This record gives sequence, structure tokens and C-alpha cells, in this order.
Amino acid sequence: MANVVRMFLNPALLLSLKTGLSLGRKAKKSGGKKKISKAERLKRLQEEEERREKEEEEARLKHEKEEMERLEIQRIENEKWQQLEAKHLERRNEELEELYSLEGCFLEAEKLKRETRLLSQWEHYVQCDGSPDPSVSQEINTFVSLWKEETNETFEKVIVKSKLVLRLIDKLKLTLLETTLYDFQSKNTQYQGSILELQELLHLKFNKATEILLRQASTLADLDSGNMEKIIQDETVTLHMWANLKKNPRYRSVRFSETQTGFEIPRILATSDIALRLLHTHYDHVTPLNPVPTSLQEHTSTVSPRVKEGIKNVDAAISEEFQEESKQENESNSVHEEDINVEEQCDMEVQTSSIQEECETTECDPEMKSLSEMLSAVYLCLITGISAKNSKAQLLLIENVPEKPYYFEDNEVDLYQFSTLGGVYHLDILELPPQCKPMKGWMIVEILKEGLQKYTYPPETTEEYDTENAFPPIEVTLEVQKNVIFFEDPKVARWDAEGKHWKTDGISSVSYKSEERLITFSLETFGPVTLLQETHINMPFQSWELTPLDGSNVLLMVTTVFTELQIQIKENLCMLASIKLNDKKHSSILEGKWMTPISFIIALKEAGLNIFPSGHSHFYVVINHKVPLVEMKAYRQMALLSSAFAFSWSRWNMLCDSKHVIIKVREHLTEEEPIQNPDWDLLMFSGERAGRLRIDEYSEAFSEALKEDSEFHSTLYHMVKDFASEEAMEKIRNSNCQLIDSVCHMLFSTRLLSYS
Repeated sequence: MANVVRMFLNPALLLSLKTGLSLGRKAKKSGGKKKISKAERLKRLQEEEERREKEEEEARLKHEKEEMERLEIQRIENEKWQQLEAKHLERRNEELEELYSLEGCFLEAEKLKRETRLLSQWEHYVQCDGSPDPSVSQEINTFVSLWKEETNETFEKVIVKSKLVLRLIDKLKLTLLETTLYDFQSKNTQYQGSILELQELLHLKFNKATEILLRQASTLADLDSGNMEKIIQDETVTLHMWANLKKNPRYRSVRFSETQTGFEIPRILATSDIALRLLHTHYDHVTPLNPVPTSLQEHTSTVSPRVKEGIKNVDAAISEEFQEESKQENESNSVHEEDINVEEQCDMEVQTSSIQEECETTECDPEMKSLSEMLSAVYLCLITGISAKNSKAQLLLIENVPEKPYYFEDNEVDLYQFSTLGGVYHLDILELPPQCKPMKGWMIVEILKEGLQKYTYPPETTEEYDTENAFPPIEVTLEVQKNVIFFEDPKVARWDAEGKHWKTDGISSVSYKSEERLITFSLETFGPVTLLQETHINMPFQSWELTPLDGSNVLLMVTTVFTELQIQIKENLCMLASIKLNDKKHSSILEGKWMTPISFIIALKEAGLNIFPSGHSHFYVVINHKVPLVEMKAYRQMALLSSAFAFSWSRWNMLCDSKHVIIKVREHLTEEEPIQNPDWDLLMFSGERAGRLRIDEYSEAFSEALKEDSEFHSTLYHMVKDFASEEAMEKIRNSNCQLIDSVCHMLFSTRLLSYS
């Protein structure tokens, strides 16, 4: 055993064993590797090259085949498209004639409105109730003169008379909005002059009544404070009057009983013979009827001869159009004779497009750009008959000035961007007039010749006072009108009598409590004050839908960031059916009240629910601009179909160009049960051609490809006719003309296709 161990531990033996093992491994390894010959390597390379060439050839043949198939499909599509084009052109005149026949309802509706106005004038004449006809300047002048002669009227009597004056002013404003463009040129000055005269007279009467009330301040003094406090409240006017009879320097907080309205006055006012008046008129007679920015007042006085000549041509075109219309009406009462034929329409469209192209291709000055837009808009109205058939307000809705031609000075309120809401708060510090004194059963009072005088605060000469401490800003707390909706904290503005505009300087420490509807701020000097809200706070709209209802009614639903409005339309009337604020139902005094479209729009604006763009709105809102002519035709034809078809907002309308509009449409007969997830068709309309798109609202990408087995038509009416039931088409042909006209007016006023 020991010999065996020694043998394995012998170093020489171990070395020989290791050498033998390593030689064995090398022999085994060299025996497993196979050497590739040069010929075999060349053969493999040749096979690889042949395989690559074969794959390239197959790919080329496949590409050629696919290209041939694509070209064949394109050829078939082009042939099909050409056939559709040829078919479209072949029946275009026939479809347009049928459309013009249907659009005769707009003329019929205008005749009914004209008859209604004449009947209203006749009823006013027959009543003989002593109230003047606001459209007759002689009657307005007589009314103003007679009321000026009346003296010693109490505040209560003036309020009663003011209701008649407010009705007259509203009628004049409504008449201006309903007046056609041609008549507007001649009546605008007369009516606006009458409105201003009535407004000034009403304010003068309130001042006279205030003077009479203050003369009796001592007899109306409160037993506790010794000062006079008087509140007179009505639907349109609220008066808060406080007379400082005791002149107690410690009595510096004025709070009217049962209200939170009041003032924090400085010591100098607490010891002066003054009266504080807060006259809250729920209407705004301070803001000019046609506000002009300061920067534009000088510009308008230097209009170039080229623009004057352009305006002259516009007036001539409108005058000629009206004369032609009157001539046609005298010759025949036929609707077809009052319409513009296809050839005339095409000529006018060419003139419109040429004006726009000339201004786009040449670097004309801003005045000529504005003029071209105005001329284009007028031609646009002449094409569709809108200038003669609808109000001037609708004309302004389709105007887009290419450049912003004005700016506002520092602290001057942009009345195109902001709107006054809740009326005007007339804040005045008045000198207390001599008080009535009883003497031997008589009341004797000294009447000052100069009448009611305002107390100047701060005084013009303040050398003897420490101005900073003696005349601090006066803190005012006001109650916000309950019928007005503010979606954000209101801005406070004061009236600058010298500049004739609202300003935001001189106002500090503004605080608004939305739940209590109280606003507190500090004023450096008293005067008219108003609350402002962003005019376009509800624009652009998030979505909209137009749906027919039972009883020949139509429901227009507009959804904005803050609210959802449901407007019901029947014949020539509109009503606020429902309003939601932050997905919660909100009550409004306008709900359930039927009004004419123009009156309804005014009421919504005054309530803070402005969803009606103006001619300047595109400066303040990012809009989905559409060509005015396309937009106009779409609204008119949507109104024609509104009694049997529902229309809705489509997200693809933002992705197509400005020459097209895309809307969702589906047949909706009111007898059917409401559908949870209705199937909509997508229609693309260019004003000249309508097509039914292959994509739906949830497609991944936009495409103008037409739906299979569909064609294009010249009108939306003939487009939906392809897939509509006979019952629906019969309902459209028998639709009420006033309903169609009212729906069209609301679509024009909201401009859903551009502001959604």
C-alpha cells in the first residue's frame, strides 16, 4: 500500500501523465474540425446572392402588382367620382329650384312679421290710451314736453311713469333691431335721438323727485339715529336714501335697515350737511348705444375718400335691391318672382369671391380690407335675400373684420370684451337742501333756484386738509341683482363723464361674496358704478344639438364650460326651457316665458347668459372660422330640415377646412321613443355640395371619402332625402314657416358652426 502511494506522489510520473493527457486532448480536437474549401465557400456566396435577387424580384413584382391594383382602384374611384360629378351637375339646377321653392317660407315668415307690426300699430292707434307711438317723432316730442311741464312729482309717481318710458325705449330698440338695412339708414338717427331724449328725461325726473324727498328729510327722520333713512323699491328701480341730519362724527357706518347695503364714510362727511343716494336702476342708460373706443373716435372723423365711395356703392346696391323687390311685389305675389334665379346667384358669388381674392392677393391697406369685408357681406346678404328679409343684427353676425381697428386706453373698459350686468348703481353725495318748517299750520320751505346740488368729494381745494387722512376712499357694499348670473367674480367699473366711457381706476379693495350676493369695494369719488362680466365667458361652446319635439316645436341645446342651456322654439317664439350650472339645475325668471327671438336674445344677455357672438367676438375667442357664405347656407338649410331631423356638433368640423362644415344628422320623428345611443350620419357641406361621409364620430382619422352607395347633392335637403323616410320628407314640406324662420334666426345668432 505504501509503494502504491509513493508511486502516485512521484513528480516525474505525474508530469508524464499530464503530458500524455494534454496530447490526447489536442489530437481529439484537431480531429473534430472540418476545413471548408474555397470552391465550397464560393458556391455558398453564389447561393446567397441568387436568393437575395429572387427576394428583390418578388418584392418588385409585388410592389408593381400593388401599384397596378392601386391605380386601378384609383381609376375606378375617379370614374365613379366623375360620374357623381356629372350626375350632380346634371341635377344641380333642378335641386336649387326646389330649394328656392322651399326657402319661400322665409319670405312668408317676413310677410307675417310685417303684418304683425302693422296690426300692433293699428291696435295702439285704436286704444287711444294717451301713450305715444315711439316710431313717430312728433308724438315722442309731445310726450317729452308735457312731462317736463309736470312738477312736484313724488318718487313713487315718477317710478310709475318710468315704466311707460322704459316700454317706449324698449320698443324703439327692438324696432331698430328689426328694421331692414335699407330702412335702418334713415331711421337710425331718429330712433336713437328719441331713445337718448327719453333716457335723459327719466334721469332728470328722478333727480327732481330726489330733491322733493330731501326737502322732507327732517319730517322723515328716524327716532333712534335722528337721521333720515328711506328705501323705495320697485321692479326696475331701487332707491336707498340717507340724510345726515344729526351730523354726529361717530356715526360713520351707514347701513340700511333689513339690507346689507351701506357705506363707510369718513369723518368730514359725517359732520357735513349731506345726503347719500344709491339709485339702482336695473337697466343701463349710461353706456352709449354705440360705444366707440377713444382710439377710434379720431380715426372715424378722417375716413378716406375710397372708403366713402365704397360705402356709397353699398347703399346704392341695397337701394336698388329694395326697389327691385318692391317692383316685383307690385307685379305679382308669387314667391318665385321674389327669388333670385340661379344665374344671378352665380354672378353675385363671382363678384363676392373676386373682392375677397383681390384683397388677399394684394397688400391693400386696413381700410380697404374692412371695406372689402363689408362689400362681401352685403353681396352675401343680397344673394340669400337676407338684407331684405331679416334684421340688421343678422347681417352683423356674419361680418369678420380682418384686423382689429381699435385699442383702448389705460383703465378704459373694452365694451366689446366686457358687458355691464345688473344695471347701474348711481352713487351720489348730495348737498342737503333747506328743510320744510311748520308755521301756523303751513309747511314752509326754501326752494333753491339751482335745484339739487352734488357735494364734491374730495373738494377741489384741499390745502387746509391732510388729504390722505381727511378724504380716504369710501367703502361701499352693494347687493347684486338676483336675476343676474355671474360665472366669475364681477369686475367693478366707474363712469367717466368726461371721456364718456367706463373705467376701472379709482376702485380698490374689491371683495365679492357669491353666496350672499354682496360686493364690497372702495371708491375715491362717487358716480355711476356698474358690474362687468366677460362677454365671451361661455364661448366657444363645447357642444350643441338641435332636436325636433312634439307639437311642431324644436329644442336647441347649447353646452358651455359653465352651463347647459335648453331653448325651446315654436312658431315665432322662443323660451328658456332649462338651465344647468355646474351640472345642477338652476332656476331663472326667464324659464317658461315665451318671447320673440330678438327679445329673447336681449333677455338672455341681460341675465348674463350670453351665447350670442357679435361682429367683434372673433378678436376675443379662438373660433373655428368658416366661410360666411357656407355658414349662412348651412343654417338656412338646417332650419328647413329642423322639424324632422336632429343635428348635432361633430369633432370633425374642426379638422376640415374653412370652406366646409361637418355636422351630425339623423331622422327624428317625434312620435318615436327616445333612443339611448342613436346612429348619426356625418354630412359635409360646402354651400354648393353636400356629401355623406364614410367615417363616423369615433373613427381614428379624418377622411373625405363618401359612404358607399351614396352621392352628392347641391343641398342638405336633397342629401338627407336619399336616406329619409317619406313621412319625414312630408313633415318638412308642411313645416310652419315661422318656426323655420325662428330656428334660422337662433342658428345665425349663436353661430354654432364657427363657435363650437
